[in-house]
Amino acid sequence: MKRFSILFLIMALVSCNNQDVTKIEVFETSASGNKMTKIAQLENENPDFSIELHLDHEKQTITGFGGAFTEASAHLLNTLSKENRDTILNAYFSRAGANYSLTRTHMNSCDFSVSNYSYTPVEGDVNLEHFTIEEDKDDLIPMIKDARKISEDGFKIFASPWTAAPWMKDNNSWVGGKLLPKYYDTWALFFSKYVDAYKAEGIDIWGFTVENEPLGNGNNWESMHFSPKEMTDFVVNHLGPTLEKNGKGDLVVLGYDQNREELKEWVDEMFRDDISSKYFDGIAVHWYESTYDYFPEELQYAHKKAPNKYLIQTEACVDAQVPKWKEDNWYWSKEATDWGYTWREESKKYLHPKYVPTFRYARDIIGCLNNWVDGWVDWNMVLDRQGGPNWFKNWCVAPVIVDPKNDEVYFTPIYYVLSHFSKFIRPGAKVLDTKNNDEEVMVTAAKNINGSVVVVVFNPSEKNKKFNLQIDDRVEQFEISNKAIQSIVINHIN
Repeated sequence: MKRFSILFLIMALVSCNNQDVTKIEVFETSASGNKMTKIAQLENENPDFSIELHLDHEKQTITGFGGAFTEASAHLLNTLSKENRDTILNAYFSRAGANYSLTRTHMNSCDFSVSNYSYTPVEGDVNLEHFTIEEDKDDLIPMIKDARKISEDGFKIFASPWTAAPWMKDNNSWVGGKLLPKYYDTWALFFSKYVDAYKAEGIDIWGFTVENEPLGNGNNWESMHFSPKEMTDFVVNHLGPTLEKNGKGDLVVLGYDQNREELKEWVDEMFRDDISSKYFDGIAVHWYESTYDYFPEELQYAHKKAPNKYLIQTEACVDAQVPKWKEDNWYWSKEATDWGYTWREESKKYLHPKYVPTFRYARDIIGCLNNWVDGWVDWNMVLDRQGGPNWFKNWCVAPVIVDPKNDEVYFTPIYYVLSHFSKFIRPGAKVLDTKNNDEEVMVTAAKNINGSVVVVVFNPSEKNKKFNLQIDDRVEQFEISNKAIQSIVINHIN
């Protein structure tokens, strides 16, 4: 099969009343070595499958795609040469790169911080007169500012707390426990103070998740527990009114922010009545419950419960795994394990088999888009060869791995898989309904505000596949490599 890395096809299609020029570009990332490589559109006589796309069948509006600004990533960038630091930031935020449009960061420290810290260091400071973001000024804030300078299209930032300072909690610890009711108003004020402090640094915050992983953990990194009712009551009676009072009622508030298996219980409580629905702007979910199930039923349920609200995937990574350094084949092989591989209870261990990292990303993003999710955000943008720094030694994989000692950078295949979505499907795009007749292949599509249509095809099989793409009454022909993801960008469709 011939492929040309710089070839694109321009086709002149003539209608009855006028002439339209349609430009089709095909980009592929594959186990065979393509990395967002532009390839030729190939004609075929005997397609293996067909895709149907109807331009008038529009679904949810895309909020964006991206990753998280963490202290770990920001700290690592500051250990690299300026050339490599700029290379990474351009790769994520320039139009020539992934062009991230939706990002996350943490409030107070998280497991991917260098140490534990809080913006509220003075015990008993209920009015937060000593609130300070000084800890963020060396690493985190400079990373965000530099990313903003690079991004021509801009990006949204939402922030998530892992925990309040220990003095506000019933166990006086960074880990586990609950927020003491007497500090509910103080904790609501914390969110408002954070927005003001970042605004003073020239950084606008788009919104929040109320609490990272409220089901939490009791013996690991920073956490704070909420039940569905406790979180909803906090938002309705404290956070929402405080933000309104301080002129910040337009900030987006996302509830839940953990794995999808428990989603139904949470959305039922969050949207229990008109008042709670007023204060919750959407739902946040993670992917860690399973390595292969993207929980379509739960996502469909959440959308039906709150059809006009955001439904955003806010965190994902290859977790509990030391990264492989410059071994592309590993990312295309069924070798990765996750947190549940060794110690999940037997009844649910089947959800955590060994898996292919690139497949998991492609499958989850496409599965989410086809089930009403409007934003998808990865975890750390940059980690080192150990999968840190991480004060708890909770090693994970990032799309970009660096070796500070030798000032080297490795763009893993995961980076390119993410770029297939973030680069081409832009905020404001409408997800389109698609059909395909190959059970092995996954497909999603979206129409951008500028009129371009993007079709993303994922072929996890061992076989190259030819296919027809029917767009209304027009048919185009393509071929996708085995173990590959492909973005087809079609401009000027009328």
